[in-house]
Amino acid sequence: MSYFANIPEAPADSILKLSVQSKADPSSNKVDLGVGAYRDNNGKPWILPVVSKASSRLATDPGFNHEYLSVGGLPALTGGAQTLIFGQNSRAIDDKRVYTIQTISGTGANMVGAVFLKQFKRPENAAVYISKPTWGNHRSIFQTAGHEVREYRYCNYETLGLDIDGMVADLRAAPEGQIIVLHACAHNPTGIDPTAEQWQQIADAMEERGHFPFFDCAYQGFATGDVDRDAYAIRLFVARGFELLVAESFAKNMGLYGERTGCLHAVTRSADLIPAVSSQLNRLSRATISTAAAYGAKVAGTVLQDPELYKEWLDNMAEMSSRIKTMRDALRDKLVELGTPGTWDHVSNQIGMFSFTGLSKPQVAALKEKYHMYLTEDGRISVAGLNTGNIDYAAKAIDDVVRNVK
Repeated sequence: MSYFANIPEAPADSILKLSVQSKADPSSNKVDLGVGAYRDNNGKPWILPVVSKASSRLATDPGFNHEYLSVGGLPALTGGAQTLIFGQNSRAIDDKRVYTIQTISGTGANMVGAVFLKQFKRPENAAVYISKPTWGNHRSIFQTAGHEVREYRYCNYETLGLDIDGMVADLRAAPEGQIIVLHACAHNPTGIDPTAEQWQQIADAMEERGHFPFFDCAYQGFATGDVDRDAYAIRLFVARGFELLVAESFAKNMGLYGERTGCLHAVTRSADLIPAVSSQLNRLSRATISTAAAYGAKVAGTVLQDPELYKEWLDNMAEMSSRIKTMRDALRDKLVELGTPGTWDHVSNQIGMFSFTGLSKPQVAALKEKYHMYLTEDGRISVAGLNTGNIDYAAKAIDDVVRNVK
């Protein structure tokens, strides 16, 4: 009998499965609204001009090499990422209460943080609370690390806005000292973000119950085009004295998807805690990946440390954010023009790469079968997949299934 005979087959990842189906579809009318990656107005991947410049600079640098990075990562990246997340005048950084380790993008940051918390969380039986809904990988990451995973209310499925009352009530009802996973901006999959006032309410509830915040920040600068606005929630929690973790990715905002460039930040109450925290994070990273990937870190680090390139990067992000906002408004306007049943303001009001449309599973299936449109079963679309060449087709297809499929 095989040693592996008793291993059950894992369920397919729904988003990766959707991507495979879309790539295999030869239809000229195909509209891929499933992929979580930016596309330009021609539906093509976009290499940010600033990334091309940084890459060219590295290619002509006589000191460039492929040596291992240190366990903590590339200082140009980790230092720049710290400032990006916490701000130029961060008291936490000045007080040396922040440690940053380079990771395998945001997923790796989530996993290193999850394993770290499993070993050192207080209380030991604390569960991890994720929003309902959340990014499809959150549950798998924290369960794989050995945590019990529970949910808190987030989306109001009738208005397709934030269920702030339900969210705050669930945070207050949870036992003290739980780990709460929060999306810093551009919530995935809904595109629904709390307002500044609502973030204050969330912080109030978490402070009352002694919960530990774990922020996932995959879209800073990409969400609104403003890196400071997109970091508001994290900086608020730090200013209010929370200890916390932040998982950060440069996949979306620098277009470094395949380079797997990210960081995990830990903010402690005092500087004397950093040696122990940093040593344990380094140990965990060493045990899993030894050292992080160098090339993407060097590209991102070059951009973050050069004032001219940094300014150009801000412009590149504003361009991406603006195009997505334009497509949101265009889809809403066309659905309103067609008289599509329902209200569609939520498409414009949501933020970031994704929109939670409210389409049902049968409607999503009909879009795929009849119109070769690919989106996740929960009705989430990647707005980046829309462009001036397919927006009319997509709107008419949505109009048809809303009218004729329940």
